[in-house]
Amino acid sequence: MGSSSSSDAAGLRRPTSLRAQNPEVYYSDDAIVTADDATIAELKRIAAGNPRLRSRLCTHPDPSSGLHEMLIVHHREAYVRPHKHFGKPESFHVIEGTAQVVIFEDDGRIRDVLEMAPYGQGKRCYYRMPEQVFHSILITSEWLVFHETTAGPFDPSRTAFPDWAPEGSDAAEVQDYVTKVGALAAEHLARPKISTAVAARGVRRD
Repeated sequence: MGSSSSSDAAGLRRPTSLRAQNPEVYYSDDAIVTADDATIAELKRIAAGNPRLRSRLCTHPDPSSGLHEMLIVHHREAYVRPHKHFGKPESFHVIEGTAQVVIFEDDGRIRDVLEMAPYGQGKRCYYRMPEQVFHSILITSEWLVFHETTAGPFDPSRTAFPDWAPEGSDAAEVQDYVTKVGALAAEHLARPKISTAVAARGVRRD
């Protein structure tokens, strides 16, 4: 399976190779890995057929690579359990769709909410997340497509999940949690914003 993205010597477009690591994760055997509309359409097709409604194309050579770059596709109903990483920051660049990236305190309280969209829509299109910060994604469009970069090699022990968020196997529990977080995120975004300069010097009261 594959999608059109690159050209041969005759100028004919040929499909990007997609080699399955598992039902959600794919690699490419191409010397120069590219992606286009057809690549993303294929990743959406794959995601729609997966129980967790997600897929990704890893553009690094293999899980042992020192730098991991991924083209990731999530459906609106995909659950991204809050998590944090040890020893590896991550960057996130939106290609298609909209989302709220929710940043949590260690006890589960919301610290911040980043409204994300592609460049040109007046919202953030990129972030770089430091290590050891709990975060999650609430997807607000049918599909979210983004480019993520982080440090390798892949090691599941470098990611931690909190006990205040559901694991994901109980659909009703997940829905209740996502609804609750969505309401709290909306409240956070509705609060009046104080400028950085004012917040830094404080408000003098006599």
